[in-house]
Amino acid sequence: MNGADSDAVLEPILPDWIDAAAEEARSVALGMLRERGRGAVLVGVARLDTALEVLLTAALAPPRGSETLLHADRPLGSLGAKIALAARLGLIDAAVEQSLHNLRRVRNGFAHSTTPVRLADPPYSDRLRDSVTKARLNPLWQPMQVILEQHMAEQTSSRDVEEDPGLQSFVLLITILVAFLETAARLLSPIRPSLSLSFEEGINRTP
Repeated sequence: MNGADSDAVLEPILPDWIDAAAEEARSVALGMLRERGRGAVLVGVARLDTALEVLLTAALAPPRGSETLLHADRPLGSLGAKIALAARLGLIDAAVEQSLHNLRRVRNGFAHSTTPVRLADPPYSDRLRDSVTKARLNPLWQPMQVILEQHMAEQTSSRDVEEDPGLQSFVLLITILVAFLETAARLLSPIRPSLSLSFEEGINRTP
């Protein structure tokens, strides 16, 4: 299938998945704003971890027993391992992969800090700057920014944004990533390798 054919196939579903992503984004953003300070960071990245697991589950063949592959106590249970697997499967590009790792590092820094921390301060602002710049190009950034600003104007939690100017961009970054990860999962079919192995027939090519 050439590029033109691919665009023609995707065009009919484009409005549907954009609408789904926008609704998911709104839900995620408003949910994060119910948290305060450090809690917003921890809850936001936990939500991102869940969204990435949803994407991987959609991409992989169903388990033959109970699902344990991505459990927290398994080798693929950590956020870092899920990011690496999604990248190796071709589900995310290099920029998204780097952004996910940056958010993971920010989460770790906030979780282990014994002193007050702000997203607007180094090293957190440095880690998020490039990711935020790229995310601003996403079609959901501007409408979601309007929704967040309207919501914060009505809520006392807006004081947290005044205390940490980096919080709004962090919420928008998490929001857009979660929305598109979960929307992609709904559109995705399990990846089928070109061949499989069995005792009886040896190596079989997948039709």
